Amino acid sequence: MVIAAAGFGLISDGYQNNLMTMANVVFKTLYPKQYTSSVSTRVSNALLVGEVLGQVSIGLICDRIGRKAALVSTTALIVIGAILCTAAHGAHGSPAGLFWFLTVARGLTGVGVGGEYPASSTSASEAANEKMLKSRGPVFIMVTNFVLSFGGPLAVSVFLIVLSAAGENHLNTVWRVCFGIGILLPLTVFYFRMRMLSPKLYRDGAIKHHVPYWLVIKRYWKTLIGTCGAWFLYDFVTFPNGVFSGTIISSVIKNGDIKKTAEWQLLLGAIALPGVFIGAALCNPLGRRNTMILGFSGYLIFGLIIGCAYDQITQIIPLFVIFYGAMQSMGNLGPGNMLGLVSAESYATPIRGTCYGLSAAIGKTGAAIGTQAFTPIQLNLGKKWTFIIAAICGVVGILVTYFFVPDMTGVDLADEDEKFMRYLAENGWEGEVGDDDDEATLDDASSEEVTIEKGL
Repeated sequence: MVIAAAGFGLISDGYQNNLMTMANVVFKTLYPKQYTSSVSTRVSNALLVGEVLGQVSIGLICDRIGRKAALVSTTALIVIGAILCTAAHGAHGSPAGLFWFLTVARGLTGVGVGGEYPASSTSASEAANEKMLKSRGPVFIMVTNFVLSFGGPLAVSVFLIVLSAAGENHLNTVWRVCFGIGILLPLTVFYFRMRMLSPKLYRDGAIKHHVPYWLVIKRYWKTLIGTCGAWFLYDFVTFPNGVFSGTIISSVIKNGDIKKTAEWQLLLGAIALPGVFIGAALCNPLGRRNTMILGFSGYLIFGLIIGCAYDQITQIIPLFVIFYGAMQSMGNLGPGNMLGLVSAESYATPIRGTCYGLSAAIGKTGAAIGTQAFTPIQLNLGKKWTFIIAAICGVVGILVTYFFVPDMTGVDLADEDEKFMRYLAENGWEGEVGDDDDEATLDDASSEEVTIEKGL
């Protein structure tokens, strides 16, 4: 239940991350003069800025207060933010006021979405380690990156259904309903998160007071360079290409309407999904690090193919979408799957949430920079350069992964916890270890009492 309650909440993250893909197209249609490229970038980046804040702050809460508290707070923030987005209005119907309202509301949603990364992933990895050590990697991927990636096609599918029901003459209704459905997704796991128990690894190994951060940096500096650097490069490429893929496709389709753009966008999202399953199948036999290198190699290959032959390949829309989807699928196969897994496995339990949150936050910083730079790159260098730069990031990603990312394939997370505690003791740290505050659910508590009584 912990694995499911933790991981499947990330579907709301995937949905929120991809919500602006078609919303950008709608807003451009509704407000062609007011929805400029700078306004579009600001609204899209608001979620990213919120995510960075959420990943760092909730990552700390995750370690210092508890996994359950972090999960419940992220769910509440996403729900509140999604409600505000759905109800967004400008004073006296002002479009500028509407987009500023959306910017603030998306930022609040982003704090919850960002917090999901360390809260969900650390809980899922620890629970999977406890119950299914040998298949920890594939299980982790299926409840984290799969549901995150599925959020893309889900968001576009919801958009197409709502658009078909409301019609293209009611685009205001369409985007508000799509934002409103984002309220329901996190609520599906809220009850289970309220009743869940933190994983045993956390209950045994938590350090809630006097955390020796300097010793943590001395031990994990190389790993932090690996996870932070690789995540920065991955998000720098994948996030702007996800947010603006609807805009890219609509520019390639000559005189294409919104529905046609959405249908091609759905195909693009569907082509990107198989990479998740292939990566999950490869992460044990091939190893985490090698699988990640393979994925970054896909950026190099498909980025160069699309970039160098952009003018020719965009004349054949299905071929362009297939190559574009293949590049995103390779991203899912490698860094998309492995970064969360590596960041959850490489650090000891007491500081797993903090280091995971920091790595993800640096990644989202890369996403914000990539989104900010996306339009200037297209305008000044040409559209093909967004793909050539993706290929360059693929090369750098391979090098960072090879030299700085550890391979924890098949290693019990409890082993790293023991090494970390010995390291702290050798360096003179003294403090309390363990979490006595986290209470089991009513059912768990009752069963534990029965067991204790029988033992006595």
